[in-house]
Parts: sequence; structure tokens; C-alpha cells
Amino acid sequence: MTTPAYKRVLLKLSGEALMGDDAYGINRATIERMVADVAEVTQLGVELAIVIGGGNIFRGVAPGAQGMDRATADYMGMLATVMNSLALADAMRQAGLTARVMSAIAIEQVVEPYVRPKALQYLEEGKVVVFAAGTGNPFFTTDTAAALRGSEIGAQIVLKATKVDGVYTADPKKDPSATRYSTITFDEAIAKHLQVMDATAFALCRDQKLPIKVFSIVKPGALKRVVLGEDEGTLVHV
Repeated sequence: MTTPAYKRVLLKLSGEALMGDDAYGINRATIERMVADVAEVTQLGVELAIVIGGGNIFRGVAPGAQGMDRATADYMGMLATVMNSLALADAMRQAGLTARVMSAIAIEQVVEPYVRPKALQYLEEGKVVVFAAGTGNPFFTTDTAAALRGSEIGAQIVLKATKVDGVYTADPKKDPSATRYSTITFDEAIAKHLQVMDATAFALCRDQKLPIKVFSIVKPGALKRVVLGEDEGTLVHV
């Protein structure tokens, strides 16, 4: 069996990634394909934790949230991530994987609360841990939750799944001559004003010397290639 480059990873999925080609919500075929990618990685013996956003659900109610108190809107977004986490865990269960959803907001009738030692135990047992409700605090993104949880569980890398296969010199949709960085340092990304993650998440990863790999989740087999250490996506490192 091929030896993976990482033993424990934190995968950051955007809520929008679950929509597929739909306007909002969860596309069943898309989530099943993602779970198949996750299964490939766990079969390599990699310990995997996931942080997922809520944009696909919150997008449907966003017009009604205009003018709303920011903290209230953020809590709504956190609850959307709980819904996505439950859907993802259920799809994994149906695919034969064992997943545990842990929420930063207490909803004990639905999911168990986030407790770090318990999360570490689940990972060591080979279960996929899905961290829901972001950090549990308003004004912080799920990118920041990914950086925080990745640091807490001792992940070797944060895998930021996007619709673009890496970090480019310019927007590849607008500039056909844009080229993909294979690797780039945190300082170079800051100097070039490259939007890898939001500033808080990016600073936390840099301070903790936690590398980030940006890759395309819509590209078949990309997640497995990233875990095997192949030249896929962009590695952001110290």
C-alpha cells in the first residue's frame, strides 16, 4: 500500500462545495462523490477531521438576513454548518465509514459537544471527526475554525478544498496567463496579497507553523493525491 505523506489532516470544505450545480442546498450526488474521496484517504490509514462551512444553506436565507444583527446572522450560519455536518456524516455512514459530529455549540439532543480529548480518541480509533458550528463564536469564519481545530488536534496540514486547483498569480477565470504556484511561503502570499484564507485563519496557521494545501475538491482523485504528497494544488508553508 502506498504510504501517505501525512498521518493526520484537517480538511476544510466550503458549504458551497456541497451545492454542486444547484443554487443552494445539498446536492446528493456531489456529497456522495466527496464521501468516496474521503473513503479513499481513510483507507490509506490517514486520520481525518473535517470542518465544513454553511454557505450553501445560509445563501437561501441571506436576503432575509440583510440588516440583521451580525452576531445573530453568524449564529444562523453556525447552525447551517451543523446541518451540513449531519448530512455529511450520514452519507459517510451509508458508505460504510464511521463518523462523529462534534459541535462547538451545545445541541446535545442532536450532536455531541466538542471536547478535545474525545476528538483525539475518535481520530486514533480511525473515525472521521466532523467539527460543526465553527468556533462557536460570532465574527469568526469556518476558515478560522479549521485553523483552530487543526492546531488543537495536532494535524500536520490543513487541506483547503476549493473549486480552483490551487493559488494562482491572478484570477485564472479573468487572466488566461495566470499560473499556479506549486509552493509558496506565508510571507510571500501576504506580500503578493493572495487570498488563501481569511486573515485571522492565515495568521493562526503561520504562527503555529501549520502548512495549508489549497486544491480543487471537484477534481477527481485530487484529495488522495494531496495526501500522498503529489504535486497537486498549492502548498503554503513557513
